[in-house]
Parts: sequence; structure tokens; C-alpha cells
Amino acid sequence: MSDSDEGARQVPPSGRKDARRNKETLLDAAATVFVTSGVDAPVRDIAAKAGVGLGTIYRHFPTRADLIIGVYRHQVDACADAGPALLATSSPHTALGQWINLFVDFLVTKHGLAAVLQADNAGFEALHAYFLDRLLPVCTELLEAAAVAGEIRPDIDAYQLMRGVGNLCIGAESDPRYDARRMAELLVAGLRRSHH
Repeated sequence: MSDSDEGARQVPPSGRKDARRNKETLLDAAATVFVTSGVDAPVRDIAAKAGVGLGTIYRHFPTRADLIIGVYRHQVDACADAGPALLATSSPHTALGQWINLFVDFLVTKHGLAAVLQADNAGFEALHAYFLDRLLPVCTELLEAAAVAGEIRPDIDAYQLMRGVGNLCIGAESDPRYDARRMAELLVAGLRRSHH
């Protein structure tokens, strides 16, 4: 009896870590499949890509909406975590530009998700709030670092910048001649302080 108790007590930490890692693998796979095949892609395609059984997916995400919301949050988290990492390795203006590129990729590939979720308005509003809560502070931090370094003008508002970039991304996926990332790069270049 005491042996099995001992085992049960030892399992949780690593078990939880494994479960979290499995969930991340699953969300990465789902994100990739959604981008290439759309959010209506068969769940078995996602399971195959993640190397797990269908049961595993349904255990974590009972409905397709749960899976879509999971992917959306996972991508928001990845974008948020990238900010500090980029700041640690590049000059602030470069980090800002690289982060805005990630943000553009997120927006362009996530429009399909957003459209699906809009139907369930309460859920979408909660997600949108999560998106702003996680990303606004990161964008603010990048802008402040670049302003302090004297690389950009100090009066740039993170919300306005994110809205502006968001507007530049509208319709990008349906027009092969339009490059949202290029337009966003021009916008970020335009934030630079001119040294005359």
C-alpha cells in the first residue's frame, strides 16, 4: 500500500509537465494545420501531425471551438513571450520591427480563427481582451525601450500602433499582390527619429 502511495505522490509534477508539453505540441500542430487547411480541417489531420490519438485531442479540447480558442491563446502567448526575448538580443528598434513582423504573421493567419469565433461573441470578446492584456504591455515595453535608446519618437502609443498594423493586415491573405509585412515594416521604419 505504502509503495503505491509513494508512486502517486511522485507522479504529479513530471506528469503535469508532460501533459502541458503534450498540449503545446497539440496546439502547435493545430495551428499549422489551421493555417494550411483552414479551421475546418479534420481533427484526425491534427492528431496525425501531433502524433497523438483522436482521444487525446478530445480529452483536452472537447469541441472544435475549444481547440480554436486554445490555438488562438497559444499564439497570443507565443507572440507576447517573443517581445522580451527579442529585446534581449537586438537593439530596441530592431526588436520592435521583428516583433511587429510576428504580430503581422499572427494577424494574417488568425483572421480565419477570428471569423469563426465572432459567431460566439462572448467567447470572442473574452479572447480579444486576452489578446490586448497580453500584447499591449509587450508592445509598450518595446516602444519605451526604443524611445529611451533615442531610436524612435517618444510619443508613440502602443494601442494606436497595434491598431494601425492590424488595419494594414486586413484582406492581406486574399490578395497575393499585397504584402502586409512590407507595409508594416515601412510603418515601423517611419517611427525612427530623424537625426538632422
